[in-house]
This record gives sequence, C-alpha cells and structure tokens, in this order.
Amino acid sequence: MTDAFIRLFTAYTADQDSIGRRLGRAVTDRSRADPLIAATATDIALYPGGGRPPTVEGFRMSTRGFKELTGVSHLGPAVASLVRLRALGEASWRESAERLLAEVKATRAANSTELWRDQVAVEAYRGKEGEIAALVDRACEATGRYLTLALDDEEYLSPTTLRRDFLDGDDGVNAMMVATFFLVSLDINFRVARWFTARDVAWERAMVVVAGRQGRPTAGVTWNTSSVATMILAASRGRLPLERVYVAPHAPTFATPADGDLSEVAALEEELRALWCGTRATVELGEVMFDGYPRYTPGGLVLPDVADPGVTEVSEMPAIRSAGDMRALVTRLRVVLEDPRQLLSGCVTDFAAASLAAAGNDPTRVTVPGL
Repeated sequence: MTDAFIRLFTAYTADQDSIGRRLGRAVTDRSRADPLIAATATDIALYPGGGRPPTVEGFRMSTRGFKELTGVSHLGPAVASLVRLRALGEASWRESAERLLAEVKATRAANSTELWRDQVAVEAYRGKEGEIAALVDRACEATGRYLTLALDDEEYLSPTTLRRDFLDGDDGVNAMMVATFFLVSLDINFRVARWFTARDVAWERAMVVVAGRQGRPTAGVTWNTSSVATMILAASRGRLPLERVYVAPHAPTFATPADGDLSEVAALEEELRALWCGTRATVELGEVMFDGYPRYTPGGLVLPDVADPGVTEVSEMPAIRSAGDMRALVTRLRVVLEDPRQLLSGCVTDFAAASLAAAGNDPTRVTVPGL
C-alpha cells in the first residue's frame, strides 16, 4: 500500500482523530444523560446518567439457591456423561459414578423443607419450599437408584436405560431438570424486575450492553439466544426498544463488586457509553445515506410448535403452550445442548419471565412446570 492510501483509510477510521471516531464521540456527548445498563454473566449495572453513580444487582452465582438448584439440574447431564464415558471405553466412569453417588446421598440427607425455608430462604420460593424439598428428594433418589444398579452391573449403564428408567416419565429427571431451571429463572427475573421498577428507568432512552462471555464460548451472542437480554427486555414490560439492546461478547466487563466497592464498575462507564454510542452512530448513518430504501427492523422470533408428535426437528426453541407442555419443555432441554448458540441455563428464561409478567411479578401466582 502507498502512504496516500493508508492516510485515506485512517481519515475515516482506525485513528483517534478520524471522522468515525469524532462522530462516535459526538453521539456519546449527547447521550450522557441517558441511562446505560451493562449486564455481565452475573451482574447488572445501571448507570443513571448525568454523572450519577452506578448501582449493581447480582443475579446469578452470588445469589442464594442458585448453586443448590443448579447442582440438581446437572444430575441429568452428569449421569448421561457417565453413559458416554463407558461407551467410549473410559474406565474412569466407575470412579466418577461412585463420587457422584456419594454426593447425591449427602445432598439427600441434607435436604429438607426447613433448609429451603430457613437457610436458602429465597423470597420467590415462599410457599413452595416443601415442594422443592420433595423435588430434590425424588431427583436424588432416582439418581442414587440408577447409579447403584449401574455400579452393580455396568451393562445396565446404557442410553436405553438412561432414558427409560432415569429421564422419562412423570417423575423422571427430565421433569425435575425443567423445574429447577424454571425456579432459578423465576427468582432471577423476579428480583431483577423489582430492582428495575424501584429505579424508574426511562426505558425509551435506555442504552443496553450485554457484555462479555455469557456461557459457553459460542452461546448467547444474539438477542434471541441471550437469556440476559431476555430478562432485561421482560423487566422493561415492552418499553425498551429491541434496537437499543446490543449484545457485545468482546465488551469489557467488571467483576462482581465486593463489600460494596463499585469503583471498578464506575470506571467502565465511559468506555461502555463510547461502545454503545459508537455502534449507534454507525446504525444512524443508514437513514442519512439510504432514506427511501427499506429499513432494517428487528423481527420477532417465530417459535416452532412441537405439539405434533410427527415433528422430529426444530431449528429454534419451541413454543411452550402451558406449564404442563412437557414435550416442548423437554425439547428445549435437548435444543440447549445441541444448539451451540444457546445458553444451557436459558432453556426456560423467556417462559419464566412471561409467566411472572402475567402474574404481576408475584411468584406465588406462577405455576412451576415439573414441580
């Protein structure tokens, strides 16, 4: 390349004083009073705008009940992984099965209604503690029974027995996995919606960045596959335009604040505002340059219907007709495993959010599928 061509290239981009960078800064300067919401995989920060300090709400691993319920959710894939290990000729399946069996027995002994009511004490689960304890007991009992049979006769450990004796059926682990995923989403959506309501966000002007890695490296990078984006959109009750939500897996993130120290969160505001506004500046060029041509608008996702048993394949999460639609709910469990775009924990986030919204954010009025 000649120097003249390089200078032409940097005149618009790749330079701090380029035209593109100047436009981005101009848009940022005019948006400083607007609320900015930045969500990581575990926390949400709200920058109110106008120089006011941020606030943060943790919604995942720093909250009560998440790891307890997730441990139960993992029983299905854990046992299925043992089946695969044996099929691959890995002798280590037995040691892993013995470890899992010991942990399941210990968990079953520690589980009780009182544990969920008095120690875990999640507000969204009030009145459901006995049902949750019974669910955990059934899951542990089923897992312990299956593992014991497999350790006594390894030929028993197969995909056929896994599905027939462990996963399927009204009291199978599939239903328990649906229930635990839903309970986690119920709690998270309940708290986040209440937190946003208390802050009276001007949603029509809100700037949203879903920042950093959300799960496995290929997951949650679009509006339709990001459970965090789904949660924020649900909390806005339809007031947040989808076009103002940017999923940015390479955006900077902050660690979960410790001891109320929000200095790291506050320090990121300028960079996150510049990221959102720089993206927005390019988007807004479309109207300037191409007025009169069809404009882009975010489309709604049409979910496939799997009520017909003849449906054998889907390319998106299926629609859920009701809390009793176990065919759709279990199909979603399969989709989040096989579709690398999906977050494993996001299989029922949208259904939990919609159920809560319909109940006026009152979790006592929500039916938990599989519970």
